[in-house]
Amino acid sequence: MTVMDEKILHRQLQILEGTYPDVAPQLKFDSPFELLVAVILSAQCTDKRVNLVTRQLFPIANTPEKILRLGQSPLEEIIRPCGLSNSKAKHIFAAAQILLDDYDGNVPNNFDALIKLPGVGRKTANVVLSVAFKVPAIAVDTHVFRLANRLKLAEGKTPLEVERGLQKIVPRDKWSDTHHRLIWHGRQICTARNPKCSACPLSKICPSSKA
Repeated sequence: MTVMDEKILHRQLQILEGTYPDVAPQLKFDSPFELLVAVILSAQCTDKRVNLVTRQLFPIANTPEKILRLGQSPLEEIIRPCGLSNSKAKHIFAAAQILLDDYDGNVPNNFDALIKLPGVGRKTANVVLSVAFKVPAIAVDTHVFRLANRLKLAEGKTPLEVERGLQKIVPRDKWSDTHHRLIWHGRQICTARNPKCSACPLSKICPSSKA
């Protein structure tokens, strides 16, 4: 990578920071366990729909103990609007049991422990670390993966390649905020289909711009 290339990449990050100075996750939660459940539910589902479902779920079952007391079948029925309810209910129920058995009902705050929980991959583990425990992390979802490649911030064929690439170019103390900024930009402007290049503040330095 040339010095000029690096300058362009850092300029892209500066523009994103200026465009989205106050970023925050859209999922609603009041504890690390609630966040864990919400992120598991968010797979192939919008945050808006997840929030509607957890608004019904969390008042009656927002801890591992209460999830187990509720039962897997009732849990599956409640989360049905999120899609993939059978597998998601199994994962949440199994994770709740492990948390009770091995962690006194608490969500662990380290990556290796999180990723061993049912239904938890790298993205989910990084979101929980970043949002619940304020540990610098870059969670690569579909938006982050798409934008990192389009902007050439971090090109890769897999989420892991993109994650490692972003870790190299983004200062560690800005990993979490950059993750949220890329998501916001991906949802509002740099959409998967028909990106709004003419309205994009990055259009003049974006290698994929059609403006």
